Amino acid sequence: MGNKNKTISFRVNEDAFETLREIAEERDLSLSAVFRDYVDMLVAHDGQVRVVPEHEFDAATDDGADFPPTVEVPKSFVREHERLELEAEHLREQLDEHKRYVNHLRERLEESEEDVIQLEDLDGERDEPSYRLG
Repeated sequence: MGNKNKTISFRVNEDAFETLREIAEERDLSLSAVFRDYVDMLVAHDGQVRVVPEHEFDAATDDGADFPPTVEVPKSFVREHERLELEAEHLREQLDEHKRYVNHLRERLEESEEDVIQLEDLDGERDEPSYRLG
């Protein structure tokens, strides 16, 4: 079996599309060729590819920085993120509990053999005179 080409599809917003098209036109390439080159490079470098403008290429390779870049995050940010995750989990649990309770009440209502009479239905069926206070 030989190598068969596969098609990859994805969506981008209009601004990104126009930028990509301009890049392809500057290099006198088709958009497909731009993406094929990028994918080939991505595969060849095990997913560690950095896209930089040509005029910044020499400066980017000389700085000795590792790729992908790392960023230090303050502990307070990490703690706040963890706190928010715990709070979100707690709220999800409360929501699930509330849904279970509502379903339980619905089941009890459906199982009940008593007729449910809506007060609005009684308003039109009065044989007794109505009284008004005041």
